[in-house]
Amino acid sequence: MKKLRPFFVLALSLFFIITLSFNSCIITNPKPEECDIEIEKIISIKEGTSSDIIFSDDHGDHYYINRGLERGLNLDSLNAKVLNKTVTLHLPKLFFGTSEHIAQLAVGDEIIFSEF
Repeated sequence: MKKLRPFFVLALSLFFIITLSFNSCIITNPKPEECDIEIEKIISIKEGTSSDIIFSDDHGDHYYINRGLERGLNLDSLNAKVLNKTVTLHLPKLFFGTSEHIAQLAVGDEIIFSEF
């Protein structure tokens, strides 16, 4: 029995680390203090999978509003308000870095979208 104990502890520790990593990827009810703020120029907006809205910046990075089309956002309206403009993005922090999930999108003082 004593030989199995270190294996059990190692397996339990590994399970805990994996569970923590997966849970840190789930974004639910983000808060402003849990986000990094980035200022980017948006050069492309398109529909993604699962009704997501994908934004591309001038550095080749991509960000998304999860199920944005289902939340009442419109690509034509977003193109008029955001395309080729500098925006402020609130991106939730994860265990391993910053997400590409947009929790809030603003142009100047106007908030276009927010989960807060």
